[in-house]
Amino acid sequence: MTDRLTIALAQLNPIVGDIKGNLAKARDARRANASADLVVFSELFIVGYPPEDLVLKPALQEDAEQAVRDLAADTADGGPGILIGTPWREDGKLYNAVALLDAGEVKTVRYKRDLPNYGVFDEKRVFEAGPMPGPISFRDVRLGVPICEDIWAPDVAECLAETGAEILIVPNGSPFDRRKRDMRLNHAVARAVEAELPLVYVNQVGGQDELVFDGGSFALNKDGSLAAQFPAWEEVKGAVEMVRQGGEWQISPSEQMEVVEEDLSAIYLAMTLGLRDYVNKNRFPGVVLGLSGGIDSGLSAVVAVDALGPDRVHCVMMPSKFTSQESLDDAAATAKFLGVKLDTVSIEQPVKAFDHALSGLFAGREADTTEENIQSRSRALILMALSNKFGHMVLTTGNKSEMSVGYATLYGDMCGGYNVLKDIYKLDVFRLSNWRNQNRPKGVLGPAGRVIPENTIVKPPTAELRENQKDEDSLPPYEELDDILECLVESEMGVDEIVGRGHDLAVVKRIEHLLYIAEYKRRQAPPGVKIGLRNFGRDRRYPITNGFRDA
Repeated sequence: MTDRLTIALAQLNPIVGDIKGNLAKARDARRANASADLVVFSELFIVGYPPEDLVLKPALQEDAEQAVRDLAADTADGGPGILIGTPWREDGKLYNAVALLDAGEVKTVRYKRDLPNYGVFDEKRVFEAGPMPGPISFRDVRLGVPICEDIWAPDVAECLAETGAEILIVPNGSPFDRRKRDMRLNHAVARAVEAELPLVYVNQVGGQDELVFDGGSFALNKDGSLAAQFPAWEEVKGAVEMVRQGGEWQISPSEQMEVVEEDLSAIYLAMTLGLRDYVNKNRFPGVVLGLSGGIDSGLSAVVAVDALGPDRVHCVMMPSKFTSQESLDDAAATAKFLGVKLDTVSIEQPVKAFDHALSGLFAGREADTTEENIQSRSRALILMALSNKFGHMVLTTGNKSEMSVGYATLYGDMCGGYNVLKDIYKLDVFRLSNWRNQNRPKGVLGPAGRVIPENTIVKPPTAELRENQKDEDSLPPYEELDDILECLVESEMGVDEIVGRGHDLAVVKRIEHLLYIAEYKRRQAPPGVKIGLRNFGRDRRYPITNGFRDA
């Protein structure tokens, strides 16, 4: 009987749809853990997670199953077995599965029972729910393998414990949000304690469109205590040692006890990794963005440099007749701090050309937001021209507060391929900017020390689209606005409840109205990193045509 088991955790960064590349990663991980007994990969690793409707293509299903069989053949060498996530077909149905590979063959397959269908998840659309799983026999050890959501309720782990599982191994594709780590750990602890079994939790790392996966794999003793903690935000090939004593499995004491980043540090690393993988996995040579001297574009530029390095970030200052010398100086200082290329392209002549072209149609009408939007769209035209000519993706710079109330120009400052601030409220933009000036997180490519000028942070926010314009001319102070928005968007609070927090009724109703009428803009916005509980896009699916207002 086996009394010692080495379980290697392959916390890796797959690419959705790149079956050959993911197979190569799996083989490399197995070779790197040649002394282990079992190498465990994350949920649906062979196709990447989440595959969405791509997984419905029969050709992809066939390629994935063949890749798993090819990987199984590798295990005929007597080395480590493999537990890997994959789509799998049986009796005409498609499952989110995990396959045990050993001794040159696919030994057995287990299916995910609880398919999440909320927030960013839509698994019931593409997969069938599996039956209650029983343990898997691996080299005289009975392994329970609940898949991701299967441990968010007690039923599956309870069934596995009652049917003889000795160790719980949980492959995951669990995306980051700012409260997720505690939730994951609490569910895992509950399952370990209820089942009285040690638990090994393996999570994916990396960015996939708007989602970012933070890794942070860990192992728990049967009493729920933390036995091993692996790093977040990076690929890891580590292992835990399991020892059977008195008929029960225990995790040997481990030196693998990493500190996992929290709060602003975690948010910043999520933004950085999300942008890096979006740019690299989609094969863009770099990014180009408008650097206005304001805090939103400044923070976006810093994240871009930290993600990609200064040589892959092209900043462009596009002044108008309303641009202050202060903004020119702040943009130049930011570029100097970051070591990035900064070009200047004035929009005065393009704007004059549009004014002239439209003068007949606009005769007798006062200037208004129309002329402001022409400025924004002129800048978008310049950035898109640079993108087309040199291949760099346009990085947009609007924050969640602006996007919530529609203070963004369609085909103007919203024009681009990705937005790292899409799920960041304005007050958090300030917090993150101050934090980054004081911290250089691990793995970033930008410089240490101050990266955003102090003046950029302390000056009143303004779009500089007319004389002496300030954001608070037409919006409540951000301390008030962001609290109202978080109540409406993140918590779905009613107007009366928000007023009960001390806000003026008329202001709350106005912000609610602005939120609803800007839905059509958000539908056309570029993707961006999910940070909070409800991002605009996958989490919050509101109708564009919407007559409801909270009375």
